[in-house]
Amino acid sequence: MSLKETIKSNPRIKQIVHWMLVPSGEARPRFWVKLFVNPFFHQKGRGSSIRWQTRIDVLPFNNFVLGEGSVIEDFSTVNNGVGDVIIGNHTLIGMGNTIIGPISIGNNVIFAQNIVASALNHAYINPITPIHLQPIITAEIVIEDDCWIAANAVITAGVTIGKHSVIAAGAVVTKNIPAYSVAVGNPAKVLKQYNFETAQWERVS
Repeated sequence: MSLKETIKSNPRIKQIVHWMLVPSGEARPRFWVKLFVNPFFHQKGRGSSIRWQTRIDVLPFNNFVLGEGSVIEDFSTVNNGVGDVIIGNHTLIGMGNTIIGPISIGNNVIFAQNIVASALNHAYINPITPIHLQPIITAEIVIEDDCWIAANAVITAGVTIGKHSVIAAGAVVTKNIPAYSVAVGNPAKVLKQYNFETAQWERVS
């Protein structure tokens, strides 16, 4: 049994290790974890950049990958506490984004400003129990290659956005979006799709 499996299988050891990595009741890892642990566990591709004024809440027990030539701009928050965060090559995460794993973002993707992509939810099984004590539920978000997510969009848990798609500003994506689509609104609906026979973006009836 590996060290990781040993820790996960023993609740007491898991609690102690978690406390060593993250202060109780917080999501941000301890400073020493950022300096001395994460660089040995996470991958940062050549030419990639994380701007100074970002909040990178990543821990060693889940993956964090930033591909070649990719950028995370100022005032963004990235959190892999409940699932991997994988960002492909030549992808831009614009200013003020919130990215909570598990999430996979492909190559040549543009996230504009103030987007929330969260694969995490709290269950609300018993209304007598405080919401912060309810179970955590995750469902992976997948953003395929060459997508453009416009400002102030929200992408909810479990959604897949197909390659070469555009999500309009302010859209709330609650269901999968097929490839080569333009989706708008709350909840987001496909407005146009690319027709390869006519080489045109055509309105969906």
